[in-house]
Amino acid sequence: MREIVIIGAGQGGYQAALSLRQEGYDGKITLIGDENHLPYQRPPLSKVFLKTGNEEMLWLQKESFYADNDITLLLGQPVERIDRANRYVILADKTVPYDHLILATGSRNFRPNLRGFETAYGLRTLTDARDLRHAAKRSERCAIIGGGFTGLEFATVARRFGCEVSIIEMADRLMARAVSHAVSSRFESKHRALGTRIHLGRIATGVANDGVVLSCGTLVKADFVLLAAGVVPNQELARSAGLEVGNGIHVDAQLLTSDPNISALGDCAALVDKNHDEPIRFETVQAANDHARHVAKRLAKGVSAPFQATPWFWSDQVGWKLQIAGRSTPSDDTMALTDGSVLRFNRHRLSAVETVNAPEIHMRARRLFEECKVISREKAIKQLSAPERAYA
Repeated sequence: MREIVIIGAGQGGYQAALSLRQEGYDGKITLIGDENHLPYQRPPLSKVFLKTGNEEMLWLQKESFYADNDITLLLGQPVERIDRANRYVILADKTVPYDHLILATGSRNFRPNLRGFETAYGLRTLTDARDLRHAAKRSERCAIIGGGFTGLEFATVARRFGCEVSIIEMADRLMARAVSHAVSSRFESKHRALGTRIHLGRIATGVANDGVVLSCGTLVKADFVLLAAGVVPNQELARSAGLEVGNGIHVDAQLLTSDPNISALGDCAALVDKNHDEPIRFETVQAANDHARHVAKRLAKGVSAPFQATPWFWSDQVGWKLQIAGRSTPSDDTMALTDGSVLRFNRHRLSAVETVNAPEIHMRARRLFEECKVISREKAIKQLSAPERAYA
């Protein structure tokens, strides 16, 4: 195998190129991205970058790194199609051959086809973050459609800029898909205490010049609007190439697509698992990095073990750090420990651990997931209980 092409120069694509070299692969690597920027970190876009505007801290490597490691960068060049029969990636002005292709195409903001929604800001790219930061600094009030991680992280920064903030969430609580009722409630109280207005169980039906229109007819006034209502996987290239797709590009336990010469990783990849009814996508940078390392080992060294890394995630909001180890569903049982950490259980097996400002418990949970395939309720409580502590 002498030529590996990676479509997507985000964090997952970059990590795949880096890991291939670290694993000893000495063939040609081409990394293709549709943005003009060097590969950069995306988590800080909704956190530190919005506060500081410091772009230097975003770059994963300087430009010289890619030349030094014999990685060909093709930036600002969207891929038009994939020729699977001849193993070519087709760009506007060139074709790039491959022996193996890695799809790291990521995801994009979900944008409903409703009146005025096309005028709302998004927050997925560096360009988005630049525009949003400028809007927050020059405006008096903003509305955020979506009470998930991105919307709440931006709300924190906007309040620090002195902006009046309104959050519109169609569910009956914040971060409803990802965390327990207990953690939702804690963060809702903290955001409200900072002066953020929160509209739960409300559906945005339009964006006007002066705010967001709700289904009940109420206008939530705002100088600008952030749409943070989830993402959709970038799977169009894969679909047009005839690969199996659904809510993402279908991959097996090796992260191989329906074509054995093509892998997929990160937000765009949907793991088909016999233990779950639906293919699973993990929308975290850590999952993208873990996927990339796994694919690199398989391609460089022939390692064929199934992908099994423990998912984990963090969110910085209102001066608190929320960390999650594992994966839960909204129907999982909940148990709160005395320190405020929350254990989630699926059929009496530990599925996830949610902590706030408790990094030692979070790390203990991650180690426990790595060591044990099945963790009983009794074992989880014994291993993760900690002395009671006070929170700010």
